[in-house]
Amino acid sequence: MSIYTSQLIKNLEDKAKLFRREILEMTFKAGSGHPGGSMSTIDIITVLYYYKMNIDPKRPKWENRDRFILSKGHVCPALYAVLAELGFFSKEALWTLRQPGSILQGHPDMKKTPGIEMSTGSLGQGLSVACGMALAARLDKRDYNVYCMLGDGELQEGNIWEGAMFAAHEKLEKLIAIVDRNRLQIDGNTEDVISLEPLADKWKAFGWEVLELEDGNDMKQILIILDKATNTKGKPTVIIANTIKGKGVTFMENKVGYHGSVLKLDEMERARRELEIPGFKVD
Repeated sequence: MSIYTSQLIKNLEDKAKLFRREILEMTFKAGSGHPGGSMSTIDIITVLYYYKMNIDPKRPKWENRDRFILSKGHVCPALYAVLAELGFFSKEALWTLRQPGSILQGHPDMKKTPGIEMSTGSLGQGLSVACGMALAARLDKRDYNVYCMLGDGELQEGNIWEGAMFAAHEKLEKLIAIVDRNRLQIDGNTEDVISLEPLADKWKAFGWEVLELEDGNDMKQILIILDKATNTKGKPTVIIANTIKGKGVTFMENKVGYHGSVLKLDEMERARRELEIPGFKVD
């Protein structure tokens, strides 16, 4: 019998649906933020935290915890929604997003927010930090995994490939990078800005195990690919996850304009109807 039961998948889908609503509500209330990429990544982040990762919200600094680094830090509303639901901090904090003095700023801050492993925002830096964490696990003889979420536009940064070389050289098998391959960045389509293809061949040439996720917003596919990734031996693994920017709200999907623009009031009402979560509204 498959371990990926229909009930497990439904529970994860329900969580992700709630998180999508919260992403849109908190960015709408803040009047700024990055909803599009938050929506494309939320399914993978949900599976990581509710199925895959070994964590304890009551002990956010537990030494044997799995680590997650959101290198594309601008989509932090997705991570904040998950961390709040798990109890790392009060859900009331979500409605203070980007406000002065809030623990939830526009990019993750490890000194302010419980559950954040690394302050990110300047793109391209997260993978190198993840390499250090994975190497530390080996040196300290600990058995935790390190997951690093990368944007596809972020792969145009040179220090990503420096980290990729290092990880392969050190055979960091506990390192799993995940590329949010929604093909849109702030200036347009990635292939028009700086082409990334053939992306899988690039990672293979750098010495990584490459797994391609056909639908990075499909819960069962995500479950299967993450389990496969943690079974790799002798080299780091990258998952190229084909996702949809703005996934979950039809008029947002595959629209570059929602990269860093929040919804207007009429759009917000349309999104609330599509996401069908009653009794949840922030004025």
